[in-house]
Amino acid sequence: MAVNQSINQYRQYIQNILLEKSQRSSKNKLFSEYEVQTIFDTERDHYQLLCVGWRNNKRDFGCVLHLDIKDDKIWIQNDSTDTGIANQLLEMGVPKEDIVLAFHEPEVRQFTGFGC
Repeated sequence: MAVNQSINQYRQYIQNILLEKSQRSSKNKLFSEYEVQTIFDTERDHYQLLCVGWRNNKRDFGCVLHLDIKDDKIWIQNDSTDTGIANQLLEMGVPKEDIVLAFHEPEVRQFTGFGC
């Protein structure tokens, strides 16, 4: 089965954004005690940006961003950024209806202006 060309473009957009955020976070003093990791599962279309490290002798782990591609749409499962990855995707030309804010309840998504 042929892959929709926009899906390949969406994969590239997501990977570029996560890599850029990873590089910027690695240079930020606030993240100096953390390892910033990007996870790209291009076969199953799961993408994550993680921070792992130690704070005050305690292990700290956090998922900053988690996106999936399902049903030809980008599903934002988690977004802990200030700017919002949905805004970046819109700026890159991804139509609003192809972005699902999955962190909202399914009944609420219809009111977000984004995909369902």
